Amino acid sequence: MQNEASIGYRLDSVPLSGYHWRLLGLIAAGMYFDSFDIYIAGTVLAAMIHSGESTLKLNAMFVSVTFLGMMAGAWLSGLLGDRFGRRFCYQFNLGIYGFASIAAALAPSMYWLIFFRLVMGIGMGAEIVVGYGTLSEFIPAAWRGRFGTILNLIINTSLFLSTFLGWLIVPHYGWRWMFAIAGCGALVVWFLRKSMPESPRWLASRNRVAEADRIVSNIETACGVDSTAAIAAAAQQLRHPDTRDNGRLGDLFARRLLTRTITGITVLVALFVVNYAFVSWIPTFLVKQGHSVSNSLGLTAVMFAGGPVGSLITFALAERVGRKWGIVLFSLICAGFGAAYPFAQSEVAIAALGFAITCCIYVLSSFSVATYVPELFPTELRLRGSGVSNTVGRAVSIVVPYVVASAFTDFGIAGVLALIVGTLLVQAAIVGVLGTETRRRSLESIAAEVGNTFAAGGQPNDDRAASATRP
Repeated sequence: MQNEASIGYRLDSVPLSGYHWRLLGLIAAGMYFDSFDIYIAGTVLAAMIHSGESTLKLNAMFVSVTFLGMMAGAWLSGLLGDRFGRRFCYQFNLGIYGFASIAAALAPSMYWLIFFRLVMGIGMGAEIVVGYGTLSEFIPAAWRGRFGTILNLIINTSLFLSTFLGWLIVPHYGWRWMFAIAGCGALVVWFLRKSMPESPRWLASRNRVAEADRIVSNIETACGVDSTAAIAAAAQQLRHPDTRDNGRLGDLFARRLLTRTITGITVLVALFVVNYAFVSWIPTFLVKQGHSVSNSLGLTAVMFAGGPVGSLITFALAERVGRKWGIVLFSLICAGFGAAYPFAQSEVAIAALGFAITCCIYVLSSFSVATYVPELFPTELRLRGSGVSNTVGRAVSIVVPYVVASAFTDFGIAGVLALIVGTLLVQAAIVGVLGTETRRRSLESIAAEVGNTFAAGGQPNDDRAASATRP
C-alpha cells in the first residue's frame, strides 16, 4: 500500500526536468507580484505626500497595516493550507491580493487605500508561507535548497522593477497605475496557476493516496520515468505502514516539535530584525551622518547590489554547506562585518562593508525563509509551522522601526549595529544548538527525527530514500 513515505520517495527520485522549472515559474510569478507591491509603497507614499493626498501620520498608518495584514495572512495561511490544501490556499490568497490591489487603484481617499492595503497585506503574508512551502514539497531533495534560493533571487529582483516603473509611471500618470499593474499581474497569474496540481505529499498525509498517486504518475511521465517501476522501487525501499494523524496546531509546541518551532521562529525573527534594521534604514542613517541625499542614494545602490550576490552564494552552498551550518556560519560572518561598520570612515569602506552586510542578509534570507523553515516541519503541519514562524517574525517587525529609531537617537549607528550583531549571535547560538541539518534529505526523513510514526523505526529506510536522490 502506498503512503506518504512512498509518495515522497517517488517525488525525490524523479530527475530534474522542465516540469520542475515550470512549477518554479508559476510559484515565482505570484510571489513576484507580492514582493513588487511591498516595494512600491515608498514611491506611492512619497507621491501622495507631494500631491497633498496624504500626511506623514497616514503614511505611517499605511505601513503599519501592511505588516498587520501580513502577520494575519501568515497565520491564516498556515491554518487553511494544512486544512484545505496548498492549491486552495495559494489560489485563495492570490485572488484576495489581486482584487484588493485593483480596489486600491480605485480608492477614493487615503483612508480607503489604507483599508485595501490591510486586505492586500493578508494576501501578501499568506503567499510567502504557501509559496515556499509548496515548492519544497515538489522539488527532489538534491535540488530543494537550490530551487528555494532561485525563488528567493527572483522575488528580490522586484525591488529594481518596482523602483524603475515608479520612476517612469508615477510622475506622469499617477500612483494608481502601480497598484493596477500589481493587481492585474496577480490575477493573470491566478488564472495560469489553476493548472497547478495539489501537493501529492499533502494529499497522502490526508489519506487521499489515489489522488496523490495520479499526480505523481503524471510528474513521472513528464520526467520520463516509468511509474510502475517507480512504485515497485518505492515499495522495496519503504515497507512500513503509514500511521500518522493529521496533526494539530498544539503539536508545534509539544515536546517532539518544540525545538523545531523555536528554531523556525528564531531564524525568521532574526531575519526580519536584521533586514528591517539595516536595509530599510541605511539611506536615512547616511543622511543623518552628513551625506547628501544624492550621495546617500549612490552609496545605498552599491550596498544593495550585494543582494543578488548573496542569493548566488547560497545557490552554490545550499547543498554543500547545508542550511543549519550555513545559517550559523553567515550569522557569524555578518556579525563580524556589522561590528566593523561603525568604524568605517571613508566612503569606500562604508560601501564595501554595507555591500558585505547586505550580501550576508540575503544569504540568510535564502537559507532560512526560502528553504530551511518549510523543511523543519512534517507535511501535515508544514504550513502551520511556517505560518507561526512568519507570524511571530512579522509581529516583531512591527516594533523594529521604533527600536531602531531609539537606538540611533541614543547611541548613533553603533547602537543600531549592536542590535544587529546581538541578534545574529543569538541566532547562531540557537540554530547551532537546536537546529537540525536538512541538506539533501527527504522531507519524510527530516520529519522522522521528531518521532513521526509514518515508518515504525524507519530512519534507516528513510536514509536510503534520501541517499537515492543524491547525485
